Amino acid sequence: MELALDAVLLARIQFAFTISFHIIFPAFTIGLASWLAVVEGLWLKTGKTVYAEIYKMWVKVFAVAFGLGVVSGVVMSYQFGTNWSVFSDKVGNVIGPLLGYEVLTAFFLEASFLGIMLFGWGRVSRKMHFISTCIVAIGTLISAFWILSANSWMQTPQGFEIRDDGLFYPTNWIEIIFNPSFPPRFFHMVTAAYLTTAFVVGGVASYYFVQNKFREHAKVMMVMAMLMAFFVAPTQLFLGHWHGENTMHHQPIKVAAMEGNWERGTNKPLYLFGMPNEEKESTDYGIKVPSGASLVLTGSVDGEIPGLKDVAKEDRPPVAIVFWSFRIMVGMGMAMILTGLVGAFLFWRKKLFDTKAFHYWCVLMGPAGFVAILAGWFVTEVGRQPYTAYGVLRTTESISPVIAEQVALSLAAFVIVYTILFTTGVYYMFKLFKKGPAKIGDGEKYYDHSIEATFTKELTKGKKG
Repeated sequence: MELALDAVLLARIQFAFTISFHIIFPAFTIGLASWLAVVEGLWLKTGKTVYAEIYKMWVKVFAVAFGLGVVSGVVMSYQFGTNWSVFSDKVGNVIGPLLGYEVLTAFFLEASFLGIMLFGWGRVSRKMHFISTCIVAIGTLISAFWILSANSWMQTPQGFEIRDDGLFYPTNWIEIIFNPSFPPRFFHMVTAAYLTTAFVVGGVASYYFVQNKFREHAKVMMVMAMLMAFFVAPTQLFLGHWHGENTMHHQPIKVAAMEGNWERGTNKPLYLFGMPNEEKESTDYGIKVPSGASLVLTGSVDGEIPGLKDVAKEDRPPVAIVFWSFRIMVGMGMAMILTGLVGAFLFWRKKLFDTKAFHYWCVLMGPAGFVAILAGWFVTEVGRQPYTAYGVLRTTESISPVIAEQVALSLAAFVIVYTILFTTGVYYMFKLFKKGPAKIGDGEKYYDHSIEATFTKELTKGKKG
């Protein structure tokens, strides 16, 4: 019996695999670049070498993550031409310029100052190096702006027209860039990036406490990580709610899949857990809060929320993936909030640096941000199906005329290469974590203005001679 391969499904899996690999690295570098700018700023303000030593360790981690993000991002761009050429042809007039703006305004900016950030320590002045770090951090945010604008347009397309040739043409760039879902998606994603970095930093600091080494550095990292968890994780809850309300307005079927709700109506329960059954069109074995979904989504128990049966089966996303991914994301968010609260309590009790059980918990929570981002991305992208541009261009109408076997072969190649690349990159990061911060003076000198003064003095002598 021959196995029938579906080219559309395989192409979707391939893009999902590559983008899942890719997104975790830019998200990490967005948060890490901003954190490095803060750390270097504290060093310049206080003069404490502990900040410089922390910076020099983490900037190496940033370099690895940035490199992996660039490599995996380039591969994604090629897929628009190989597997999704029809999509690129139809919406290229809209999406193409947005991606081009990202390269022109962000990538070139980052690339120009990244060299100074990575290799300029001890070769340029402290202020120049700090400015370079800040510019790289700003560049990552600008990059996120354009990428998320393009993705948000695919979720809530507007500011365009479809002409007789079947192609999409822009009519209003402001509407395209600042499409309805862009503001909540941008702030939600950037905040997620900051939390991801905070929990990685907190996890590494906790590892040092458990190992009883680099305690001075670990204290700085732990306090900064817990401050972020305490203040930003609850903020993310409200940003996520804003995003959810926006999604219910513009993509109601996605929200219905997130909630496991099949019938439109009021007083709808909030499913904490359950098993969506697409065949029976029901959510089985549900553990639910009565009227919870209506209350959360509309602010009233009598509020009406959409149901999956509002549309035909072929217009619904894969419900189980969206349903469970949403719960994983929310679960990780709640664990982050709990961690921040416990961390603040321990800090108040002056036990933050000595509570081993909490340190082990923070080590386990180290990758929580990555898990939450991937789960949230699955909700967003799988929930958009069966469309590439929501409501106007279906996925089946977007694929290239490719042979399924060829897509399967390239997918297998990606899995092998990415597994090797990912494993190598993460292994090197863990080696950097294990090695820890190097003491300033142990071959790790920072810029001394006396070098510049000596050079100027000798140059002046040469001219007089």
